[in-house]
Amino acid sequence: MPGSTPDWLAWWATGEYDVARSVLQRGVAVLLVLAFAQVATQFRPLLGTHGLLPVPAFVARVPFRAAPSLFCWRYSDRLSLAVGIGGAVLAGSAAVGLPQRGAWWVPALVLLACWALYLSVVNVGQRFYGFGWESLLCEATFLVAWLGSDAEPVPWAGVLAARWLLFRLELGAGLIKWRGGHEWRDLTALDFHHETQPMPGPFSWHAHHLPRWWHRVEVVGNHVTQLGFPWLLALPQPFPSVAGGVVVVTQGWLVLTGNFAWLNWAAIVLGAAMVSDGVWATLGGSASAVTAAAAPLASSSFVVVTALVAAVWLVLSWRPARNLVGPHQLMNASFEPLRLVNAYGAFGRVTRRREEVVLEGTDADRPGVEAVWREYLLRGKPCEPGRRPPQVAPWHLRLDWALWFVPLGTPSGWLVVLLRRLLEADPATLRLLREDPFGGRRPRWVRARLFRYRFTTRAERLATGDWWVREPVLVLVDPMRL
Repeated sequence: MPGSTPDWLAWWATGEYDVARSVLQRGVAVLLVLAFAQVATQFRPLLGTHGLLPVPAFVARVPFRAAPSLFCWRYSDRLSLAVGIGGAVLAGSAAVGLPQRGAWWVPALVLLACWALYLSVVNVGQRFYGFGWESLLCEATFLVAWLGSDAEPVPWAGVLAARWLLFRLELGAGLIKWRGGHEWRDLTALDFHHETQPMPGPFSWHAHHLPRWWHRVEVVGNHVTQLGFPWLLALPQPFPSVAGGVVVVTQGWLVLTGNFAWLNWAAIVLGAAMVSDGVWATLGGSASAVTAAAAPLASSSFVVVTALVAAVWLVLSWRPARNLVGPHQLMNASFEPLRLVNAYGAFGRVTRRREEVVLEGTDADRPGVEAVWREYLLRGKPCEPGRRPPQVAPWHLRLDWALWFVPLGTPSGWLVVLLRRLLEADPATLRLLREDPFGGRRPRWVRARLFRYRFTTRAERLATGDWWVREPVLVLVDPMRL
């Protein structure tokens, strides 16, 4: 029971981060609801029994110890749907604070169940779940499971683990850029990035056309934010609050200028959780209400369990820490299959040209010059030049993202399977698209072409109303039929 801890264990708890705990637990839970909703709506056509990269084939060649997952024992499309719906319900309960009203082990069990279910998805997700924010969500979910309930004080171990996570997230991203392409060192990266990023947003065109001097300021600001401010997390308050505030502001700018799924929102949640209760009270104009009352004592069982978990975190942190200082830094790497303490980073190099895969089909008997090809339109990626880039984040359009990597040379044997599903007019696959030009009917032929895209200039936009200019490069997959 709370209050049963011996005095010599009272140091384990802090009374300064009750707001931070609520922000962390509820914020991560909201992101989990989104992630599980995507499992329910996107997993089957991408990874199901008849998906582009079927899970049964993956688990048949990859042992459980390398990728532990519920689906290693049994897979069915119904089970994946149950995981998506069940995970969303569990995460939704934590988002509204229901488990937090019980004993410390109640939110722990709920959030650990979410962690196990989502880990099961990520570990078999292959290309469609090969993003750094998947491991980030797994790690954050495991972390917040041990922050306790409202009946317990916040453990110092949880506060330090959250700081260590944000430190690795920000510093890892900063170092991978500094060690990566020269465009980050000569301050030219943002001359291209707003245009060539995987999923531009509604304001990306405007950000791209800002003055060159502003792009230099953006890059310098990135270096200062990601290479300098994370070190404030190792100091006493209010320095961690300052570092967290800087993360919130800078990540907010990234939310406005791009679509990076829930990566920016996860960073915002972590940044807000760096702020102590005293700083929150000061910001709210009620500093006089802050007292120096000691935190209530934690239950002995909570102290013992969190101490054991903290020891595991400490041991597992060695390789990620060594990765940060080593000469061959890994980006978005997991050093153990449970994804408990990971390495992060993004965009060590910035592409200077934007090339897009365009999927087309025709009803013609032969795919010759007389054939009329019609384009399948995607939900988030650039397709028709006159369409403004949409705001889709924090939702993750996994097919759109995977297609962005195809022109960069990543293995994409699944692209031929995608074309076959279009030939079959597979309803689940077609639901991943924004528009099927054949209205659910089967085309006779399909193909994939590569186009080069660039933002219109201000003059071109005034003259045509278009956001993009595109030109064909080559036929990526020759016309094929069933």
